[in-house]
Amino acid sequence: MIARWLLTLKNNFAKLHYCMDIKKDKYKKNGFVVEALPSTNFKVKLDDGNEILAHLAGRLRINHIKILAGDRVTVEMSSYDEHRGRIVYRGR
Repeated sequence: MIARWLLTLKNNFAKLHYCMDIKKDKYKKNGFVVEALPSTNFKVKLDDGNEILAHLAGRLRINHIKILAGDRVTVEMSSYDEHRGRIVYRGR
């Protein structure tokens, strides 16, 4: 019985480790909000000059963090799509 439990624990840990490896291909960039669009979408101009479409992260939505045009934000972007992102932090 203990051996079966340890095997299950080992398999779950391997799955968790695999999921954590998948999340590593995201990177963060800073920018500022140019325009607020409907449905918690924002047009963000990054510090490197690119303009992307970003949506608000769930953690910010749950805590009712308000984001307006001109706010400094940190955007988490996937390496697969450089024109879309997710706002994960509102700067001061």
